[in-house]
Amino acid sequence: MRGFVSRQFLLFLVTGGAAAGVNFGSRIVYNLWLSYSLSIIIAYLTGMVTAFMLARSFVFTATSQDVHRSALFFALVNMVAVVQTWAISMGLANYILPFFNVTRFVPEIAHAAGVVAPVVTSYLGHKHWSFR
Repeated sequence: MRGFVSRQFLLFLVTGGAAAGVNFGSRIVYNLWLSYSLSIIIAYLTGMVTAFMLARSFVFTATSQDVHRSALFFALVNMVAVVQTWAISMGLANYILPFFNVTRFVPEIAHAAGVVAPVVTSYLGHKHWSFR
C-alpha cells in the first residue's frame, strides 16, 4: 500500500485531475454537437493528450524511454482506460442512475464516475510501461 502514497502517485493524481477536468469539460462542449457516447470517446482523447504532456513533464520525469515509445505505451494503457470510462459512463447513465430514479445531471454524474474509475489501473500501466 505504501507505493500508492508516494510523491509520484500524488503528482499523478494532481496532473491526472487536471487532465480529467479537461476530459469532463470538453465532453460537455462536444455533447452540444455529438452524441453522448461519441462525446465521451473524443473527450477522453482530448484529456489523454493533456495527461501525456503533464505526466511526462511532472510525474515520470526519470523515464529512460524516448517520447515516441512512451506515447505508444501511453496510448495502449489508455485504450484499456477508455473502455472502462465509456462502459461505466454508459452503464450509469442508461441503467443504474435511472434505476434509482436519478433524473438530474445524469450525464455529468455518470461521466464523472467513468473518468475517475481507471485511476489506479492507469497509474500502474503508465508507471510500468509508458514511462518506465
